[in-house]
Amino acid sequence: MENRPVGVLLREWRERRRLSQLELSIQADISTRHLSFVETGRSRPTSAMILRLTEQLDVPLRERNALLLAGGYAPAYPEGRLDGPQLKEVRASLRQVLAGHEPYPAVVVDRRWDMLDANAPIARLIEGVAAHLLEPPVNVLRLSLHPDGLAPRIVNLAEWRAHLLSRLERQVAATGAADLRELLEELRGYPGGGEAPPKRAQDVVVPFRIRVGNAELRFFSITAVFGSPLDVTVSELAIESFFPADEATSAALRRL
Repeated sequence: MENRPVGVLLREWRERRRLSQLELSIQADISTRHLSFVETGRSRPTSAMILRLTEQLDVPLRERNALLLAGGYAPAYPEGRLDGPQLKEVRASLRQVLAGHEPYPAVVVDRRWDMLDANAPIARLIEGVAAHLLEPPVNVLRLSLHPDGLAPRIVNLAEWRAHLLSRLERQVAATGAADLRELLEELRGYPGGGEAPPKRAQDVVVPFRIRVGNAELRFFSITAVFGSPLDVTVSELAIESFFPADEATSAALRRL
């Protein structure tokens, strides 16, 4: 990205968001003429202008830093290490959420869906998967859909696979990230258990149904992210929490 003009990159983000120059110029409170000059390279945008445009385009913080570098400026957003001292409180809050969610499973992932932390019930769910899928970094999408992973035990594999691929497709469309696009193509190549069943009128969420021992556990999931993050690492964290979809699952998890 850094080898390409910042104006070209901004235009690509505008087109990815399906905005015209007029629409973006109104949102960013600049003239359409000036925006056109920025995109064509006739005008060099200030760092403040780049940040204003990327804010309106909802560009992820990592890519905002890359756009600033492409424009000849220093990054505006720090990128701390989750295991570093600057993110100590963030790490503690994540651990508190994970522990508080037990006996139900929950996992912390980054933008690539790599597992950064998990609570104890996750270990029970992933028992028996191939060792190569548990070598760091553990990608939870690969772990879920790979035939050596959870896939053989997911009762509604076709439905769950379609749900996960749809989420990843939207993420690729929103970010344009090449590594996520590669992951999507990899996952599409896995066997998927046939055609996903049609949605029923009474369905409110896509269930996750998995066999653990002799029991079938049924979950629905909730994804949580940090509000108003100013650090790249924090902005890319998400907690995927699984809740029992019926009393039998709740009772089974309490026993486990």
